[in-house]
Amino acid sequence: MKTESQLIEIETVKPKIVVYTDISYSQPYDPYFGITNLKLDILKPEIENKKLPLVIYIPGGGFMRSPKANYIQQKVTIAESGFVVASVEYRVLPIGKFPDSLIDIKSAIRYLKAHAEQFNIDKNKVIVMGESAGGYLAAITGTTNGSIDFDKGDYLNENSLINGVVDLYGISDLTKIAADFSSIIQKTHNSPSSPEAIFLNGVSVFKEGGSVNADFEKAKKANPITYISSKTPPFLLMHGTVDMLVSPSQSDLLYQSLIENNIQAERYLIKGAGHGDFHWCQPKVINIIINFLNKISK
Repeated sequence: MKTESQLIEIETVKPKIVVYTDISYSQPYDPYFGITNLKLDILKPEIENKKLPLVIYIPGGGFMRSPKANYIQQKVTIAESGFVVASVEYRVLPIGKFPDSLIDIKSAIRYLKAHAEQFNIDKNKVIVMGESAGGYLAAITGTTNGSIDFDKGDYLNENSLINGVVDLYGISDLTKIAADFSSIIQKTHNSPSSPEAIFLNGVSVFKEGGSVNADFEKAKKANPITYISSKTPPFLLMHGTVDMLVSPSQSDLLYQSLIENNIQAERYLIKGAGHGDFHWCQPKVINIIINFLNKISK
């Protein structure tokens, strides 16, 4: 007796995602460390007859790592929603201090715009998204929007203009990362060996060293709030209420400054969420991000 197979009718609601990995986008040179080969990965939805908006994901890592493979659940969901998603590396300690990593992000933006046809990108619809140190870099990329001061390297015939920022538990003032925490933790962050101090001043064996509070004018130049202008695009900021690495007040500092300068901004506190924990891959959080991306890329 012949057994019949089951015929299933499928509604096609998600595009196929094509992955490109380890694409070299910049090779900055340092007299001491030599050449750094920076790479990016791309998730490209196969959607025909339509240029797609671009989301550039900037990973966190305390300025010491830039693991572009992270955040995979969220990135795939965003790509399935109709966005090309590029994940970028950037220079980290001890090689890169401010503004090296910002220069790298703007280089990645220009590279992707220069290759927009290859990856089916609408280069007039670009959003940067980052978490932790990557949130900081996303924020300062947004607040320096329209400035050419940090545009260095290749593809300078393209601009680094963006249309929006998603800042997830990022830093807004390098001198106040531990503002909500105990005096013991604050003292640790005021050490010349803290990541933010090295990011600002370099490694003391090679450079001048010093704590992040040693030169407030220097720290101010590295803070996203300093650069807010009429060219700053809309922001989505999100922070966990029990974040114990970056004070929740950090994103509020930036949020209040954006509102005071009449920049469109939204801020959400995620109840019970820590720093990059399981809360950040939940559908409710990802949907808030995708709704913002859709609104910005109309």
